[in-house]
Amino acid sequence: MQIRIEKKSILEIEADVIVVNLFEGVTIPGGVTGIVDKEFNNVISDFIIKKEKFDGKFGKIYKLPLVCKDKKLIVVGLGKSNEFNYTKIRDLTAKVVRSLGDSDEKVVSILHGAGIAGLCPFGCAKMIAEGALSGIYSFDKYKSDKEELKLKEFIIAEINDEKFEKAQRGMEEGIKTGEAVNRARDLINESSQYLYPETLAEYAVKNSGVKTTVYGSEQIKDMGMNAFLAVAQGSVHPPKLIHMEYKSENAKKKIAIVGKGITFDAGGLDLKPPSSMLTMRDDMSGAAAVITVMRAISEIKPKVEVHGIIAACENMPSGSAYKPGDVIIAKTGRSIEIDNTDAEGRVTLADALAYAEELGVDEIIDIATLTGACMVALGTVASGIMGNNEEKTEKFIKAAKEAGEKFWQLPMDEEYGDTLKSDIADTKNTGGRMGGASAAGVFLSKFIKNTPWIHLDIAGTAFLEKTNSEGIKNATGVGVRSLIKYIMDV
Repeated sequence: MQIRIEKKSILEIEADVIVVNLFEGVTIPGGVTGIVDKEFNNVISDFIIKKEKFDGKFGKIYKLPLVCKDKKLIVVGLGKSNEFNYTKIRDLTAKVVRSLGDSDEKVVSILHGAGIAGLCPFGCAKMIAEGALSGIYSFDKYKSDKEELKLKEFIIAEINDEKFEKAQRGMEEGIKTGEAVNRARDLINESSQYLYPETLAEYAVKNSGVKTTVYGSEQIKDMGMNAFLAVAQGSVHPPKLIHMEYKSENAKKKIAIVGKGITFDAGGLDLKPPSSMLTMRDDMSGAAAVITVMRAISEIKPKVEVHGIIAACENMPSGSAYKPGDVIIAKTGRSIEIDNTDAEGRVTLADALAYAEELGVDEIIDIATLTGACMVALGTVASGIMGNNEEKTEKFIKAAKEAGEKFWQLPMDEEYGDTLKSDIADTKNTGGRMGGASAAGVFLSKFIKNTPWIHLDIAGTAFLEKTNSEGIKNATGVGVRSLIKYIMDV
């Protein structure tokens, strides 16, 4: 599907479907919706509103064939004007596109939010583009009957010169961001039968859009990354350390983004129950986010230097698997007593974070499906965030909100690390059940020396059993939008 914008009236653009909107409680349409209403003999005000009682509540969609014009009119409800925001624009657009099913029609839409709502045209167009791409997404690779969506074009109409220029830039960024999210979803939804450390590394080399170096077991060992190797040693698939590099001339800042890359997590010798293991292909959601963000950054070209780091492996039970009670010396020289082999993500990240810091970056962000405790605390609505720099943590939360993703700051006081105290090593990899997400944050912080660092725990938001507001089920690609926005704001 092609997404584009035209500097014309919505009525001048050749299309099969016209999409307009109404706020809740509006009885006399204004703006572009009012123009369309008059063009079609007051069909919105006299029929859709008065006779059909369309109330404009958020998410409602009314479709009406215009037989005389051989077109279809879609009116979407924006909800209450004081509650309307950019995220709702994305969700509405996704819903409209998904509602058209396998139609091969051409759609023209109003620039939702840029009129009476008074929102910035850049942000409105960006969210429309993201929503349209989200609306056509499906993972049907292994289905005999493909869920093919055939929409030819999705066109945004904006006649005002100033708004058009801003909207065009927003649409272009939205397309790149939306494509990145969908790529991440594809990676996460892929079966671990086919996606394992070697194939993930191959994908990164071919599709990250940047210089990518892949290190094997011997090189990882030479780097002193014993914690990473310990987790990997139970699998028949060797580990891969993936390092992606984007460099811009006159870069304002040097950032490392580190993604947890457990391509399948069986729990190791502390085996997960079958029901918990079923969707553990998603334990590389952080890695998927990093790879696809690097691709988007290479296309958007911000004035920054970005390093994407992934320690990719499987966590499997076998005769060679690491064991409860093992003591491992991490890259920093800090010793880790393995209390539970199913707390493996933080063990691999310990070495990956140390590797990132050795690059001399200005800040580090890690993204990981890290703790069940975060899922208990925040459910599937918000992701957890913590770090060692309050200013940067708050800045990331703000960027995420503008990108349409929710992050909630969790405490990371030293007392949360009390459960990690070991009698035989510097730390245990896990402790009691209470405050587990914060304890994991404290654990990771011990492997960062001086660099500002943000930790994103996406355990509850990366993979959903029920569809979300965009109509997405299973892999969500969470974190991609926020990371792109944060990096672009540097």
